Amino acid sequence: MDITNDLVNWLDPSTLMTRLADLGVRIAAGIAIFILFWIAGSVAQSVLRRIFLKRDLNRDVEELAEQGVRIVLTTLGIVTGLGTMGIDVGALVASLGLVGFAVGFALKDAISNLLSGVLILLYQPFERGDTVAVGPKQGRVVDIDLRYTELETPSQRILVPNSHLFSNVVTVDKVGVETQD
Repeated sequence: MDITNDLVNWLDPSTLMTRLADLGVRIAAGIAIFILFWIAGSVAQSVLRRIFLKRDLNRDVEELAEQGVRIVLTTLGIVTGLGTMGIDVGALVASLGLVGFAVGFALKDAISNLLSGVLILLYQPFERGDTVAVGPKQGRVVDIDLRYTELETPSQRILVPNSHLFSNVVTVDKVGVETQD
């Protein structure tokens, strides 16, 4: 009998309209919060772009920072918006942490290359055009991305993982610098 009374009360037109109106307000507020975070991500991205242009910093680092800020703010907007809508985000946040740990462990070499690439782009121990020797490999640097540094020789193209460049001895011959013999 309790279930029947609850169902009848829940389906009562005035109660149902109140609940639907409340749900509509929560959904609208959640969407508004997501949009605000999305706009904040765009604003933060353009602010970073202006900072990097004024300081004439590395374009690769600029793109990485812009994308990182945008992804973080969008993710926060999604989680906050869902929480505002009344969805329990505690389990979602916990599962994101667990998934992040599992993916990080599975992709530790790729993440090592990525972080090494970021550090190479920040510290700039060498740049495009320099001749680099690491281990038995030597060539002119033609591209530095977040995973590999591309070296070119007259006969081949060599992709060196950034973690290898970051953890081994590297000899750099700078472009335009005269060496005395």
